[in-house]
Order: sequence, then structure tokens, then C-alpha cells
Amino acid sequence: MILQLQERISLKPYNTFGVEVAARWFAQAHDDDEVRAAIAAAAEKGLPLMVIGGGSNLLLTRDVDALVLRMASRGVRVVSDDGERVLVEAEAGEVWDDFVRWTLAQGLGGLENLSLIPGTVGAAPMQNIGAYGVEIKDVFAGLTALDRECGELREFGLEDCAFAYRESRFKREPGRWLILRVRFTLSRVTKLHLDYGPVRQRLAEEGVTAPTPADVSRVICAIRREKLPDPVVLGNAGSFFKNPVVSAKQTEALRQRYSDLVAYPQGDGQMKLAAGWLIDKAGWKGFRDGAVGVHAQQALVLVNYGGATGAQLHALAKRIRDDIQQRFGVELEMEPNLY
Repeated sequence: MILQLQERISLKPYNTFGVEVAARWFAQAHDDDEVRAAIAAAAEKGLPLMVIGGGSNLLLTRDVDALVLRMASRGVRVVSDDGERVLVEAEAGEVWDDFVRWTLAQGLGGLENLSLIPGTVGAAPMQNIGAYGVEIKDVFAGLTALDRECGELREFGLEDCAFAYRESRFKREPGRWLILRVRFTLSRVTKLHLDYGPVRQRLAEEGVTAPTPADVSRVICAIRREKLPDPVVLGNAGSFFKNPVVSAKQTEALRQRYSDLVAYPQGDGQMKLAAGWLIDKAGWKGFRDGAVGVHAQQALVLVNYGGATGAQLHALAKRIRDDIQQRFGVELEMEPNLY
């Protein structure tokens, strides 16, 4: 296919906040050749290349003076299958939840806890997406990326990616790696993760005593729909702040003041605090200021009620962050990438 370049294109349909900004140039890549053509076109025009997937982890505060490339490649394939473990590869442009549902339809477990997360397959390793006790790194088998500095393809294994909480090598080296395909090790043998959040409780309430991966996916989808707004209806980017990790000493000091503090032990002796609890405790849940606000059901979610600018959303985020720092001595970090 020949890369189609468009000038002065609205990015409102391509970011889940629904913010109205324009891209200087815009294109969609359906294969590796079009990716390379977009890199060349950006260089020819003397512009940076900005790569996006589903736009679900992005806060745009101004027009984008770049060539914005949306990854639109499609394809899912089984690379190997020994009857128990199955290696599956998906193109970067695949919609993440469509891919998860495809794996479940094949009888494959491993991604069920990550159901209904917005975005694309290619963006998932960037953020090391996670939910209900499972992260990408737990099922990751490898990926193929293009090195934009030299134009060569490189294969990445688990250790190469340097995954951490909502972090990866690709996020720490912005602008260098363009993820093309991702591989996952999935299983035909049920190995469920049910000890995080209300998943086990919901299954028990439904009388499910021997749950399957599909059962877990179904209840997680139900829980997420109850708590999180649909971006099609109400602009948002899901959880806006990371759960902060602090020392055990600071956690204990906070617990002396707040007996209901929500905190989870980490392997290194530190504690992960629930950012949603902090924001809720500070009174921000359900807050609204014109076109921007904090969702009434989930304090971690900032929303665009219609017509909000990215600058207005960012200003609200800074107000919340400053308030949490002043009240609790804890610094919140944004999850979405800011432009």
C-alpha cells in the first residue's frame, strides 16, 4: 500500500479524551513498509514523527506540529502450540480488547484479567499495562520493534524491555523504538489470578465454583463497566494517576492518621498506596469545574464532559496533584503521555 498523508487533520477521533486539536500531518500505517514511509516523510518535511495507537493514554494540550502516525496494522497468528503453552503474535494496530477476546475464544488463558483495557496491542508494552493482579510482563514472550535511529528491526525479550510498574524501556526511551508486533505466552491449562480486587467475590456471588478464563473476563468487564466511564460517552483516559510507591515508614505514619489507608506491600519492602483512595479522601471524587471533572464512581479518572481542552484537564490534574502532596506528603505521577 502507498502511505496516504493528510494535512491539518483533527485528532479528536484519535484520543479517548475527545480533545479537539489538529495534527500538522497525519497518516495511518497498515504494514512495515508504510511505517518506514512515514519515517521518511517526516524527515523530508523536517518534522518529528509522533506515533499513536488508540489514543487512550494521551493528553493533548495543543495542536501537534508533527507527522502523527496511527498504527493500523492488523493480524493475529499462532506461532507455536505444544498442547499446553501457546505462543501468539499480534500486530501493533490490533485493538487490545478485541485481541483478548480472540484469545479467550481459542480457549487460551493469561490475558483475562486485562479485559476491557482500551488501546492497542503495540501500546500495551509501552506502559506495561496491568489490572487485577496481572501485568503484560507476566505473559510477555517478546516483540519486534523498529529502531528509528538506524532503521533496523530488533527483537526484544522480557529482560530487554526493563518492565516496571507502568514503565518499560520503550517509555523511558521515547521516540526511539516503534513497536510493530508483540508475542505472548498463553496457556490451555487454567491458571487463574483471583486474589486481587473483587473478582473472587463476584464469582462467588454468581455461584461460579470452577471459573474459566472466560468467566474471569466476564466479571472483570462487568466490574470495569460499573466503575469506569465509556470514552465514547464521556471522554477519559482511564486511570489518570499511578499508584504511588512509598516507604513502609511513611505508610505507617499515614496509617496513624488514617486507619482506613489502602496500601499494598511490595517485594522490596516498600508500599504501594491506592491513588484513588488518596484522591477520594481529599474530596475530589465527583468534583466538576465546567467541562472537566473527576468521575463520580472512580476518583482516579479525569473526565471531559464536552468541549474541554487538554490544558484545562492538565490544570485540574495539577490541582489534584498539589493538593495530595500538601495533605499527605505523597507525590502523584500522571499515567497519560502529555503533549
